[in-house]
Amino acid sequence: MADESRGRGRGSRGGGRGGGKSSPGGGARASGPPPSDRSKPKPAAVRADRPRSAAAPAGAARSGATRSAGGATGAKQGNAERRRGPDRPARAESGGARPPQPRPPQSRPPQSRPQRRVGRPGGLLLYGLHAVAAAIRNPRRQIHGLFATEEGMGRLGEVARKAGLRITPVAAADLDRRLPRDAVHQGVVIEAAPLPPLTLDRVIAVQKERSFFLVLDQITDPRNFGAILRTAVALGVQAVIVPERRSAELGGATAKAASGALDLLPIVEVVNLARALERLKQAGYRITGLDGEAEQTLADATPAPRRALVLGSEGAGIRRLVGEGCDEILKIEIDRRMESLNVSVAAAIALFELVRKDRLQDDAPAPAS
Repeated sequence: MADESRGRGRGSRGGGRGGGKSSPGGGARASGPPPSDRSKPKPAAVRADRPRSAAAPAGAARSGATRSAGGATGAKQGNAERRRGPDRPARAESGGARPPQPRPPQSRPPQSRPQRRVGRPGGLLLYGLHAVAAAIRNPRRQIHGLFATEEGMGRLGEVARKAGLRITPVAAADLDRRLPRDAVHQGVVIEAAPLPPLTLDRVIAVQKERSFFLVLDQITDPRNFGAILRTAVALGVQAVIVPERRSAELGGATAKAASGALDLLPIVEVVNLARALERLKQAGYRITGLDGEAEQTLADATPAPRRALVLGSEGAGIRRLVGEGCDEILKIEIDRRMESLNVSVAAAIALFELVRKDRLQDDAPAPAS
């Protein structure tokens, strides 16, 4: 009886505050009939001391009616509401299934205009006026399409009128979204396939008696790699040899730094650079390595009609096996206050000095017999 009285007391505070006041003992005093009439059954409309009526919500009916007999209705009901959360509705009486909730509509960000797709999986995006123009002119390069702004088309001029070239007008913002953040596209981008591979034997077979090759050992920075290619084309290098792995990618950043030289110079990728040097020796090439710790300088280079200059990466330099395959190791003589040079700068100095020395030897008059 005490438990039921406490249950009724909590029920009156939860749902019948307007009908009466709670007593200190837990019961509720209903106003209206005198004390002598309290033993008579009261109508349902004035039973304010009951826990909840049948018209209450289903969750409240279950919590109040079925759990009041345990004597801890309010505490258990509060725990259930905390577990359920304030935003989750109570389960219905029939079967305990939760009523389906409508999903909120998904909002889509407004778009001022449809965005054009630039690039396809597996293709290369080459950008910049010189890189794009050289790639279009290269018969070995397969072009999938040209994406250009109105200003970029004007800069390309007649190059963009190549037969069969698919041109897609785009806005500059579309190109910005498709390229790296620091890419300077100048309003033109082409989607192209990688150049088909070349074999070292094939490149050697088409060389003249006088030839100059450049060998790059693990130069991975695309800007340095591209700058070296640009200098190599300017100084008449016939081909560049690089390892298949641990070398700069022949993509957009390299092409932009090379300013078109990527499509002007044959690039041979080999599995083993040391074996490639042995093959060059068999073809009559003198192998000259560049190393800042060498004892001899470029002025001590032996003139040769066929030469291959080997450059290593900054810091690591030429690898041991590659260095052992060189006929001579030389250095650039610089002020002792400066420890080293950037590899692209060193390549430019060494190429200029060696190409000039070899040309002077070729132009020298033959000794009188």
